[in-house]
Amino acid sequence: MKIFVLVKEVPDTYGDRKLDLETGLADRGAGEVVLDEITERALEVALSHADANPGTEVVALSMAPESATASIRRALAIGAGSAVHVVDEALQGADLGVTAAVLAAAIRRGEPDLVITGNLSTDGSAGVIPAMLAEHLGFAQATALSAVEIGADAVTGTRATDFGSQQVTVPLPAVISITEALPDARFPNFKGIMAAKKKPLEVLTLADLGVSADPAEAPQTILTAAAEKPPRAAGVKITDEGDAAAQLVEFLVQNRLV
Repeated sequence: MKIFVLVKEVPDTYGDRKLDLETGLADRGAGEVVLDEITERALEVALSHADANPGTEVVALSMAPESATASIRRALAIGAGSAVHVVDEALQGADLGVTAAVLAAAIRRGEPDLVITGNLSTDGSAGVIPAMLAEHLGFAQATALSAVEIGADAVTGTRATDFGSQQVTVPLPAVISITEALPDARFPNFKGIMAAKKKPLEVLTLADLGVSADPAEAPQTILTAAAEKPPRAAGVKITDEGDAAAQLVEFLVQNRLV
């Protein structure tokens, strides 16, 4: 079995994250960048299956700037057998539609049996890429899984809903996304770190994939404005002089909270 795992470099969630007000993009030079934790968990799902099923091939896939090589190497150090890095200057600021088309082209080229992703990244938090990939690829999909069991012909998982837990099963090939309910990724040891330096890391461009990011050929979402978040204003303090209840009701009504 061949499994592709989507991995993504994001600004460190424990640091200050800033938006470039000129481009509307996350300012990656403002702090540390790391491999997104949810993508590490997705990688752990694939590696756990590979541990129990010798011969399973795990490939880490990322669409990221050239500077993200170190983060992709971390995925190799954790245990992925190889990696694919899609990098092209034309992809700077790519929207969800272009991102999905590019990733789908890279996946289609590798012909995997299963694609595993996180349910949403900690930077964009859109949460729609897994479904968009399944549509592009014509694969079955099972999203937001809190438990996963990979079989020879199908994937079974548990999805939390407003009404309880739901058991879902999809045939392979498939795209699945997992939540933070899945275990943390294993920590890369010294042997893994050294081995990562020799593992295959294929770098692809848009030309290699036959995908265009030209807005004239591939309509994209257009950013019209970006503004800094306003400072937090002081709250409303109610002094009880016998009319506190009336003041509270008036505040709730004015703010359309009742």
